[in-house]
Amino acid sequence: MISPETGETLARGVRPFTVAYKGESVVVNLPGYYPTGEGEGVHIGKDMAIVDQALRGLKEKADGVPSPETIRRLRAKLQLSQREAGALFKVGENAFDKYERGLVEPSG
Repeated sequence: MISPETGETLARGVRPFTVAYKGESVVVNLPGYYPTGEGEGVHIGKDMAIVDQALRGLKEKADGVPSPETIRRLRAKLQLSQREAGALFKVGENAFDKYERGLVEPSG
């Protein structure tokens, strides 16, 4: 891949990337296309999914906003379908599907 900014040839790889939220941080291995040596990378497709997952984990820790994995685990532990959980918590019938796929975060 050619860098849209520099014209330099980029190669597929992973680099450490720090995700920070409210004073907490975690380092993830971010896939992407990178130049030789230092420089900005290009991320396509699902490359940023690892960053999204890390940010959700930090939000869960700092703000108590449950991650999709936590929501899924708790719903399964209660032996509820997504629709049953939606009815119990008085949210839309497809809300838990969206929570568990990480499309939306539950609000207070």
